[in-house]
Order: sequence, then C-alpha cells, then structure tokens
Amino acid sequence: MSRIQPPPATVRPGRAKLERTLLVIGVLALGYNLRGSITSLPPVFPELQSSLGLSGAAISLLAATPVICFGVVSGFGAALARRTGEERALLGAVIALAVGLVARGAAPGVLLFPGTIVASGAIAIMNVLLSSLIKRRWPERAGMLIGLYITALSAGAIVASLVSVPLWNASAGSAALTLGWLAGPAALAALLWLPQLTAARPGTPVPAARPARPQVRRHALAWHVTLFMGAQSLVYYAALSWLPSMLRDRGESAAAAGDLLALMGVGNLAVSLIIPVVAQRMRSQLLLVVPTVATIGGGMAGLLYAPLGGAAAWALILGAGQNAALALAIFFTAARSPDAAVAASLSALAQGVGYLLASTGPLEVGLLHSATGGWSWPFGVLFVLTGVMLVFGVLAARPRMLPAAPAGEVP
Repeated sequence: MSRIQPPPATVRPGRAKLERTLLVIGVLALGYNLRGSITSLPPVFPELQSSLGLSGAAISLLAATPVICFGVVSGFGAALARRTGEERALLGAVIALAVGLVARGAAPGVLLFPGTIVASGAIAIMNVLLSSLIKRRWPERAGMLIGLYITALSAGAIVASLVSVPLWNASAGSAALTLGWLAGPAALAALLWLPQLTAARPGTPVPAARPARPQVRRHALAWHVTLFMGAQSLVYYAALSWLPSMLRDRGESAAAAGDLLALMGVGNLAVSLIIPVVAQRMRSQLLLVVPTVATIGGGMAGLLYAPLGGAAAWALILGAGQNAALALAIFFTAARSPDAAVAASLSALAQGVGYLLASTGPLEVGLLHSATGGWSWPFGVLFVLTGVMLVFGVLAARPRMLPAAPAGEVP
C-alpha cells in the first residue's frame, strides 16, 4: 500500500525572508571559523617551538595535522548528514570545534595535538556539508552563498593571522591564550546556527525511500574535481604553513611576516564574492581556471625571489589566486552535481581524498627545507604541483554533470 503524504506547508513570504536571512547569518558564522584556528599558528611557529620544547619535525607535523584531519574525517561528512541531517551535523561540528580549541589552550603542553585534531576534524565536517546544504536550501543563489561563506572564511583567516603575534607579545608569550582564544568565535557561531535546527518545517513530505548512496567515485569527472581540490589545497596549506618562516629567513621580522600572511588573506577577500557568482553564470569555467592558476604561480615566485620591498603586492596576488582556486573547487562540487545528495558525496570525496593529498604539502616543504637548508627545492615542487592544478582545473571546468543518485534504500 502506498503511503499518503501530507501536502507541503505553505510558507508566508515574511517567514521565508526571515529564514533566508538567518541562513545567511548562520553560513557566515560557520564560514568565519573555518580557517582561523589554522592560520593563527604559522606566525608563531618559532615561538611555540621554543616555548613548548617542540622539535622541527613536531612543528612540521603540527603544520600538517589540520590537513591530515580534513582528509581522514571528510569522508564521514555525507554519512553523518544522512543520519542526523545537515543542520544538526553542522551544529555538532561547530561545538566540537569550540571544545577542541578550549582544550589545546587549556593545556597546550599535553593537548596541543589532541585539541588541534578535534578542532580540525570538526572543520572537515563543516567543509563538506556547507556546500551541499547550500545546494539544498537555496540552489538558485548557490554562487552568492558560496561567495559569502568564502568571504567569511577569508575574514576569519585574516583576523587570526593578524592577532597571533601581537597577542603572543601582549600576553608575555602565553601559549594558552594564543592557542585558545578562537574558541570564543566558535561558541558564538554555534549560537547563531541554532535557528537552522527548525529549518525542516512540519508538513514537509517525507519520501517513502531514501536515495541510495551516490557512487560518484566511478566517474572521471568526480576525480577531476577531486584532484583539482587536492592540488589547490596542497599548494595553499604548504604556502600558508611556511611562508612566514621563509619570509623571516629572507629578513622580515616576525610581526611583518604575520602581517604578510594576513595580507594574503586580504587578497583572498578581493575575489571571494566575485568568483562563485561569475562562475555560476558561465557554461564553462575555463576562462577562470587559467588566470587563477597563473596568479598562484606568479605570487609564489614573487614572494620567493623578488625584492622584499614588493612583498605586500605579491602576497595580495598570491592570496587572490588561492582564494579563486578554493572558490572554484567548492563551486565545482555543487555545479557538477544534479542534487544535494550527489553534492554531499562529491564534496566528501573531493575533500577526503583531496585533503589527504594536500597533507603532504606542509610536510614536504618542511622536510625538504630541513634537508636542503633553503627554500628553492621545496617551492620548486610546489610550482610543479601548480601545473598539475591547471590540468585538472581545465578538466573540471568543462560543462558536464554527474548522474543523479538512483532511488532506493541506503545500503
């Protein structure tokens, strides 16, 4: 016997506007917390190493830990959303982020790595589910919402980069305060996300069978998106982790190196809103991929080889390219998916495999630098991987779509 579904509840225009306003606020709040706990560390790596008695290898591992966690945990994001719903999964993730940050700040000598692992795993879940939630909740404005959340992400990264060194100095070298203060914005984001738990209104039809788990890994297009995500993430996190140290070796002060990292974030802001909106209006994103990758290569070369007097301009250029690449990678996970279920699975694949690949970046740069005593070999590898990014970006930019998930019970 077929099950009779109740008619969908009508939503008053005023309520719909309020719901979308709260959705935008919630997305901005979560987005703001996606990078600060990571970008706050590199400007004070030398101070943390001295204060906590860490070896060079331990610092390299600390730089790689967030990206390793992204790769390991991202694959669980779609399954978690199927069990609890995206809104509840995201709330749990941002609460876990706050807990992890409190832990590493409360006892940095013992909980630096455990707290960073918990916080990074929470960010991995948010990375995966935000794009699929946007695809489901407001698909016609997906480009705008993705742009807003990447803008918030960039703003959080900038603030964390700028605050780290001054906070360390003002607190007389307090590792606890420097490592833990970002728990405050995470807790606020949890409060701002609470209204989303009522997003599923009474009267919404419930399908008789859930969609089967999409097998996106069987399709070449999914791997093009995944490898573009992996290459851009590897280059981004390797540069993020080691640019301050490289600039300090070139003669910049600790504060100036942190400021340049923050300036890279300002370059991120310059394209955050533009790229996803423009990409959504294009049938193929090829004309966005090529200049994006060229900008990343040029920015890295300028910071590595050009006179330091122009470092601010090169940091802006590199930041703009990096954020354009991130925006395109996230856009591809939504644009190449016919529905939210496929978007969540593609996002989980792209970020799970992509971030596992990316985790080798900070380790590779740190270990090669230790082995060679210079920066030319480590960044030479990054230039080669920038070429790999171009190849898979061109493939992912083609106007193709993955097949929809078949109907049926999730196995």
